[in-house]
Amino acid sequence: MNFDEIIERRGTHSAKWDMMEKIYGVPKDDGIAMWVADMDFRPPAAVQNALQGMLDHGIYGYYGDESSYKDAICWWMKTRHDWQIDPAAIFTTHGLVNGTAMCVDTFTNPGDGVVLFTPVYHAFARVIRAAERDLRECPLVNNNGRYEMDFAAYDAMMQGNEKMLILCSPHNPGGRVWTRDELEGVADFARRHDLIIVSDEIHHDLVFPGATHIPMTKIDGIEDRLVMMTATTKTFNIAGSHSGNVIVPDPNLRAKFAGRMAAMGLSANSFGIVMAEAAYSPDGAEWVDGVVDYINENRKLFDATIAEIPGLASMEMEATYLAWVDFSGTGMEVAEYRRRVEKVAKLAVNHGETFGKGGESFLRFNLATPRAHVDEACARLKAAFDDLQ
Repeated sequence: MNFDEIIERRGTHSAKWDMMEKIYGVPKDDGIAMWVADMDFRPPAAVQNALQGMLDHGIYGYYGDESSYKDAICWWMKTRHDWQIDPAAIFTTHGLVNGTAMCVDTFTNPGDGVVLFTPVYHAFARVIRAAERDLRECPLVNNNGRYEMDFAAYDAMMQGNEKMLILCSPHNPGGRVWTRDELEGVADFARRHDLIIVSDEIHHDLVFPGATHIPMTKIDGIEDRLVMMTATTKTFNIAGSHSGNVIVPDPNLRAKFAGRMAAMGLSANSFGIVMAEAAYSPDGAEWVDGVVDYINENRKLFDATIAEIPGLASMEMEATYLAWVDFSGTGMEVAEYRRRVEKVAKLAVNHGETFGKGGESFLRFNLATPRAHVDEACARLKAAFDDLQ
C-alpha cells in the first residue's frame, strides 16, 4: 500500500483531472485537482486481482448467482459495523446517485416535499429537482465550526407535503459523524412528519480515530420507514464501477422498491459486482485501515496550514476525505477568494453554494491524494493569501 505514489491521471478521461480546466479554469498541466470525490490511490490488490481474473477468462457475459456477492456485503457490515443484514434486503443500483433517484421515484410523487439538511452533497438536490419534487432545505447550524441540527426550526419549516428525508451520514461536506442522540432526533423528526428516511452512508468506512459511526438502522422503531444506502465505491476508490446497494429492511418498502427496479429494467453490471465482492474481504479491510491512517495525516497537515491563514477556518473532519473550509473570515467577496484559490494557487475545488443553503462562504477540498499534492496545495494556499499573514 504505497499511498505516496503519484499516479498520473491526466489524459485518462478522469473527470477530476481532465475536466478541471474546462469547469474551473485551472490549467491541467500544473493545476491540482481537489474537487471530484474520488481518490488518487489504486484500490486494494484484491480488487485488481479480481479484475485480472475476469480479463484472463475473457468472456464478459451476464452475471448470475449473487449469493457470494451478497454474503460479502453481509460479512462486511457485520464485521465492520455490527449490522446484521438479510441478503434479501439488498438491491444493487447503478451507484448511489441512481439509488437516491430510485428512492425518490419509488416512495414519492411529483410535487411531494423531500427534506435535506444543508449544506449537503449536491447530487441530492439535483435529483430531487429533476424529479419535480419540492426541495425543502433545512439549514444546519454552524456552532463554532461544528454542524448541528435544529429540529424545532425544521418543524416550523414543514409545509405538510413532505414525504421523504435524505440523510447524509457521515456528513458530506461537513465531515460530521452524527451521534446517537442526533440520530434519535432525526428519527423523532421523521415520525412527527411521517417521512421515509433514506440514509446515505457511503462514507461510513472512512471514519477517523475518536469518532464512531452508528448505522441509522441501529435506531429503534424506524424500520418501517427506513432505507439504507451503502457502497464500496468511496471506500475503495472504485467509483467508476457505478455500483451501490440500497438495503431495505421492511418487507412492504422492499416490495415497492423491487417493483420499481423491475419496471425500470435495472440490473447490476458484472464488473461492479466482482469488484465489490473482492473489496469486502480481509484484504480490503487492511487496505481501508491503511488509507484512513494516511488521509488522517493529510488532514492534520491541511488543517494546520488553514489555521495559519487569518480568516480561514476548516471544519474538523470526523469522517470522509473532504475538507470544508470557510473563507468568510477574510472579509473578501466570493469572487476574490475563489480567484486566489483557482488562478493563483491553481487548485480546483468545489464551490460551497452548490451544496445548498449555508454553504455559500465555503470551498470543499479533496484530501485523498498523495501527500506531495497536499504539501504543494498547502504551500500554494499560503502564498495566495500571504498578504493576510
